[in-house]
Amino acid sequence: MKTITDRIHSIVMDASKSIGIDDPVFKIESPKISSHGDFSCNVALTLAKKIGRSPRDIATEFIDSINNLHGRFFDRIEIAGPGFINMFLSEKIITQELALILEKGHDYGKHNLGKDKAALVEFVSANPTGPLTVGHGRGAIIGDTISNILSFNGYSVEREYYFNNAGKQMNLLALSVHARYLGILGIDAEIPEGGYEGEYIKDIAQKVVDTDSEKYVDNIDTDVFKSVAEDEIFDDIKITLGAMGISFDSFFNEHELYKDKSIFKVVEMLKDKGLIYDKDGATWFKLTDLGKEADRVLIKSSGEPTYRLPDIAYHVTKFERGYDLIIDVFGADHMDAYPDVISALSELGYDESIIDVVIHQFVTIVKDGKPAKMSTRKANFITIDQLIDEIGIDVLRYFFLMRGVNTHLQFDIDLARSQTDENPVFYIQYAHARICNMLARYESLDSNDIGKAPKMQLLSTDAERELIIKLISFPDLVRNLSRTLEPQTLANYVHDIASSFHKYYAKHKIITEDKDLTLARPSLSSATATILKTCLDILGISSPERM
Repeated sequence: MKTITDRIHSIVMDASKSIGIDDPVFKIESPKISSHGDFSCNVALTLAKKIGRSPRDIATEFIDSINNLHGRFFDRIEIAGPGFINMFLSEKIITQELALILEKGHDYGKHNLGKDKAALVEFVSANPTGPLTVGHGRGAIIGDTISNILSFNGYSVEREYYFNNAGKQMNLLALSVHARYLGILGIDAEIPEGGYEGEYIKDIAQKVVDTDSEKYVDNIDTDVFKSVAEDEIFDDIKITLGAMGISFDSFFNEHELYKDKSIFKVVEMLKDKGLIYDKDGATWFKLTDLGKEADRVLIKSSGEPTYRLPDIAYHVTKFERGYDLIIDVFGADHMDAYPDVISALSELGYDESIIDVVIHQFVTIVKDGKPAKMSTRKANFITIDQLIDEIGIDVLRYFFLMRGVNTHLQFDIDLARSQTDENPVFYIQYAHARICNMLARYESLDSNDIGKAPKMQLLSTDAERELIIKLISFPDLVRNLSRTLEPQTLANYVHDIASSFHKYYAKHKIITEDKDLTLARPSLSSATATILKTCLDILGISSPERM
């Protein structure tokens, strides 16, 4: 759809052509202060140096041209500061766009950016060594929400979970289960150094005892313990993901890259590029030839590949599967490695521009004002399941999304539990429920009239205008999200909408003695509920009609 910003951009371009200026570079933005306009344009400032004129003189010429060509689009246009052009939309345009929200409903703001395009979003990708922790949970919800954003913008989205069920950690898991297995049978056994100590290990060991009794007391079969552990843990992971409202379209096992020798094909391809050498029995990636500070080991002297190598091979499969967009949602532990993977793919001839990497930072659980200490292996951690039981899925999702992905998140349990306006989830959901209750309460109104009021221009108070301008900015915001991949922007936006509505509701009667106004204000409320629900749907959060 053509957004308000798109239309303003076209208007500025028309004005530019009319005064003889080709291809100006400028931005259309929403001022933070309403008195500075509904929208602001910096075209005069960007042109000043280029054409050697005063920004305010250029702005004056632009305003004259815009008023001449598209005067009905704006109520007024003003020059501010050194040469910003502040624009106030006309009543007609505002009411037309408000009516469009009511007409299109939850399709309002949908774009075709991704039409006929396939996107792969990889997220979580935790190995099956234990329950999902809060760190995994944050990545899961970020990845799922990004997938929703892309779908809303027209992409065909595939959600993929990448995991490894081999290697050192899985062996430690198997040995840890075996130690608990022996313990259940009354035989003293120590958890191996660096092993796993959680209660879930005992539960898995009990499964082996129930099935095979004392069969592995004297003769441990690592594969058996590894297999049972993997199955049990993965089943639990999938249940947890389901509780978060997340399902995956595909699961990719790193082991497949060894079976079909993909990782060794990558080494040969890089060798053909002159980017591989051997040193001290190890195979090295010559990253210094690509401008990096240091070379990296791809295969250790023991013959075991480092994680960079299978990651490169895995991404080769992503390209071979023909996606138009590849999104990787990683934890902070990938910060150092992923640029090397991108460099390798670029050297192998793959278009790195279609890859977007989202790195999310760590999560600290705060309880009673104090950070909780967590260690996965020592079983000293809070699982996602525990958080869901304590605060519910809606709060969980919002809290994981409300801060920038590159920001360390302090998850305040006490705030998450609260049922007050201080809890942003309660605050937002209450706004939606308040509107639904209000519209249901006034049954004397003909529902068919809602959204069809002939005098929507009556919505002229400052609070009404502020709310409407925020509502009609949604299409621009959700389109930009497909590029920025910053879900916190949407989380903050929907909270802002709720805040504007609560303030509006506190100041103005929705039902008045004026029939036309009584039709217009419920129409605005209905449009607000529509945007609230659309945003919450994308965030994966429910929109209750009663609270």
